[in-house]
Amino acid sequence: MRKSLLALLLLVSAGLAHGQVPLKDEMPTLKLSPQVRSSPLSDAVPAIALKTINSFLLSNRIVNAAEDFDKAPYIVAGDAERVLSGSGDRVFARGHVDPGQAVYGIFRQGKVYTDPVSHELLGINADDIGSAEVQATEDGVVTLMLQRTTQEVRPGDRLFEGQAPSFDSTYVPRSPNADINGLIIDVPRGVTQIGAMDVVTLNKGKRDGLVEGNVLAVMKTGETVRDRVSGQPLKIPDERAGLLMVFRTYDKLSYGLVLSTSRSLAVMDKVRNP
Repeated sequence: MRKSLLALLLLVSAGLAHGQVPLKDEMPTLKLSPQVRSSPLSDAVPAIALKTINSFLLSNRIVNAAEDFDKAPYIVAGDAERVLSGSGDRVFARGHVDPGQAVYGIFRQGKVYTDPVSHELLGINADDIGSAEVQATEDGVVTLMLQRTTQEVRPGDRLFEGQAPSFDSTYVPRSPNADINGLIIDVPRGVTQIGAMDVVTLNKGKRDGLVEGNVLAVMKTGETVRDRVSGQPLKIPDERAGLLMVFRTYDKLSYGLVLSTSRSLAVMDKVRNP
């Protein structure tokens, strides 16, 4: 038995000496390059009416730093000392509100986003909780009436001024003017399998050249498999798996609405110019 093992080791050593048996780490990786057939984006995605997709869009927003939350007015209590309040209830808040601003959005601090590649802080997700109308301000206490809620309003939730719509009621999707190489880094509504009409967060924003209405292709990263014939590792090409439209941009981040998919998408899928 020992002789057999010794003979085998000698054969392997001889093969390595003459370059006949390559080490696993030295095996070259073959990379396939797919061919892409392009067509005008206007032929692929027609003009979209906002009213047809409005219910799928997200009212969350991105806040640049935790200090922005700390400076914002906040809910201190509900009517009759309620801890949880809903649509139609009165709530009370502290902090400075603009006398010319009749309606405020109510938000709760959510995920902190960092770039998966550079680890740069990109922003903080502010979860949309609802909206409220200012009724009175007296001795530093603001009385508000809740108009709309997506979940119960709690003490500590923050008030931010409303944002104007990002785009017209009808528009034609278009390709970005800049080259975009980004990633899906989150699904704000918490689903694990991303499909059509889901909202996703991208690690690219205004500074990268994205604007509202830009359309991006979503690419599934190809796996590395082992060729059983040659014994070499083989990189499968990335595959186009969907199309999304950017509907709100911030400096370093964007929200996109998935328009179509050919398979389930996931966090860390790539986004590229279509």
